[in-house]
Amino acid sequence: MSKNFFKILRAGINSTFQDEGRKNLYHIGIPFSGAMDNRNYLLSNKLVGNKIENPVLEFAYQGPLLEYSGEKINIAITGDVNFTIKRNKNLLNGICYQAFTLEHGDQLDIISTNKSVYGYLAVGGEFDLKYQWSSCSVNTKANIGANNGEKLKTNQIFNILKINQDFNIKKLNYLNTKIENIRVIKGTNFNYFSEIGRKNFFEKEFSVSKLSDRMGMRLEGPKIENIIDTNIKSEGLIKGVIQVPADGKPIIMLSDHGTIGGYPKIAVVISADYDKLVQLTPGSKIKFKEVELSSAETLFKLYDLETQNLISQIQ
Repeated sequence: MSKNFFKILRAGINSTFQDEGRKNLYHIGIPFSGAMDNRNYLLSNKLVGNKIENPVLEFAYQGPLLEYSGEKINIAITGDVNFTIKRNKNLLNGICYQAFTLEHGDQLDIISTNKSVYGYLAVGGEFDLKYQWSSCSVNTKANIGANNGEKLKTNQIFNILKINQDFNIKKLNYLNTKIENIRVIKGTNFNYFSEIGRKNFFEKEFSVSKLSDRMGMRLEGPKIENIIDTNIKSEGLIKGVIQVPADGKPIIMLSDHGTIGGYPKIAVVISADYDKLVQLTPGSKIKFKEVELSSAETLFKLYDLETQNLISQIQ
């Protein structure tokens, strides 16, 4: 065992190691996976002086309770998260987008996310993790990635291989914002749906159901009527594509989605809106807005530019 490590005192609801994910493996049925909210993932690494593509701990709703042993180390949490640091008998309320230094025996309690789903913990160093296909990202549906492809479990130990020696306290003034409309481009099977079905999709309101996870987000709302065929020959899927099964209730494919599917596809969420989409909690309202492909490309360039600008503000 390393002299620097975390012990899991409480695992949390859905705590997994994630990084940028796996590329170019769709042909063997392996999706990208990786951090759900890419911007918050990148910012967490920058706040502790890591390479921005380093693995981090992603958690949903309630996060883990961790006890640290070893030399002092910086940590940072991004997202909209309640957390505390317990040192001896003193309790410090954490602040997101700010680095904190942990000392031997400190306990980090990631209590909950606030009206959002995912948060990120980065440590100023390198987790001792196994990589699979050039990524440690955990996909629990396929049992691949670090930690044998599983969520964290109580009483596990995770070693730190190397600690960054830059202990400057970095911070960023950043506020996670909500989005009024999720922008989409038309899907390959858009014409499978009736005029009323297409009108419902773009004009009516949907809500996020409790049947949502890293694989997909099911929506409740008006039925999207299919007038041609409710099943098609299975074909490739991508992150953000919106399938409509026979019951007429849309399903948005997320980071751990299956790579093929046989439900018609009405639309695809644009990449610029994906981070905000995945942070919508059950019961949240969604309205869709159509944009052209050229606009989607421009919006992604703006999103990427803003992300790089935020990263550059952290010194």
